Amino acid sequence: MPCKTPIRPSNLLRSAPDPLQAREALRLLRETLAGQAGSAQAAAQEAEWLLAHALGWPRSRLWSHGETVLTPQERSRLAQLAERRLAGEPVAYVLGETGFHDLTLTVTPDTLIPRPETEQLVEIALQLAIPTPWVADLGAGSGAIALALAAARPDWQVHAVDRSAAALAVAETNARRLGLIERVCFIEGDWCAPLVPGRFGLIVANPPYLADTDPHLAMLHHEPRGALVAGPTGLEDLARIIDTAREILMPAGWLVLEHGWDQGPNVRQLLETMGYQAVSGHKDFAGHDRIAIGQRRADPKEAA
Repeated sequence: MPCKTPIRPSNLLRSAPDPLQAREALRLLRETLAGQAGSAQAAAQEAEWLLAHALGWPRSRLWSHGETVLTPQERSRLAQLAERRLAGEPVAYVLGETGFHDLTLTVTPDTLIPRPETEQLVEIALQLAIPTPWVADLGAGSGAIALALAAARPDWQVHAVDRSAAALAVAETNARRLGLIERVCFIEGDWCAPLVPGRFGLIVANPPYLADTDPHLAMLHHEPRGALVAGPTGLEDLARIIDTAREILMPAGWLVLEHGWDQGPNVRQLLETMGYQAVSGHKDFAGHDRIAIGQRRADPKEAA
């Protein structure tokens, strides 16, 4: 039996009839992305994103102007976007942007792609009664958490910390585009090191929490490894933040951490061992144990 050569998006789109209408391009994209996207529903959504991006349209225009004929330049641009996605590049990097907590953020390979589960961290942080409006986001990346907090709480003084100058540049670009540049201070540094001791009412972090042997890393190779991998156990950065945040938080200040789905008991134990009070765990929107919080005691030595 003769072998069939798999059809890549470029072949499918460039061999389509000319003229090619937007609605037909959308159909072709849905078909070719189904395997990469994982489901027909996801493929349909990604197809809309890619076509709208290639045409420079809002997604709603695809349905009202489906008869529009693509120019040769638009066809070529669309094929290139589809090829990148079919090669496994995350759709957020292909588009150069992603949504997070009602914000549209620029993302690049210098930054981790914000996940939906991290939105729950933001929601929990916003519900806390903090003793001072000084807030720090450690490992800010694209600025997703810091900017979501700043947008929701204009009175908070948000400090976005990251050791990557390239990531901070992306975060600053997002802040400027969203009109939040005056509400967020961007600081290059390693976790709590550049922050003023005893000044902050809230510290949030979504640090690396994968072990260096985690099998999921193979599927995440497009994203910066330093934003994913903590070390042999996956708990190294979490433990360091829990330790050093005690000196940065003011009495009754809160620490809110995202962690791996199976790390909750260990993270909560670390918080309790290091003297935090009101320690609790929280599930993400998918029902996974994902967030741990703890409050600094009046004197961090009380637990000693």
